[in-house]
Amino acid sequence: MIEVSDTALKTAAGEGMDEFIRVFADKYQEAMGGEITAETMPLLTGEQHSLLAYQIFRDEIMIGGFCQLAQNGYGSYIFDNPFAKAMRLWGFDEFSKLIYRAKKIYDANREDLEKERTDEEFMAMYEAYEAFDDLEEEFFQMEEDLTQRIAMYVDQNLELFAKIEK
Repeated sequence: MIEVSDTALKTAAGEGMDEFIRVFADKYQEAMGGEITAETMPLLTGEQHSLLAYQIFRDEIMIGGFCQLAQNGYGSYIFDNPFAKAMRLWGFDEFSKLIYRAKKIYDANREDLEKERTDEEFMAMYEAYEAFDDLEEEFFQMEEDLTQRIAMYVDQNLELFAKIEK
């Protein structure tokens, strides 16, 4: 089981719920050697993958949207795994529905979204994929509350996410 320091969690919680979640996500990334591959996937539990997926999703969408998420190679990790289902099971129904709506766009355009691009071609993607705009805006509106609620869920179910070192 991944171990997380109680001190690190308390310090991070004081900085914000996004930092609280990041403590776990950073430990997961460290355990996986910084790479999400078929070989490293079994190193985490389903709950741990779901929390890591949220951190990746949040970071990518907040900085560059769904186009960046796909270009950075996270599309299959987010959309081909049961991330949306996990969010529904954790009680985050509206967020789960948003992921499923984004998945439809991603699945229909996967090859184009993931192909190698120049910086100029990447910037042009934002015009080509305006279908993501409303979903990104919807996420921006829910992000702060959602991150808070996910952090509370993790805090109430710590044993699912890490062994806490005292």
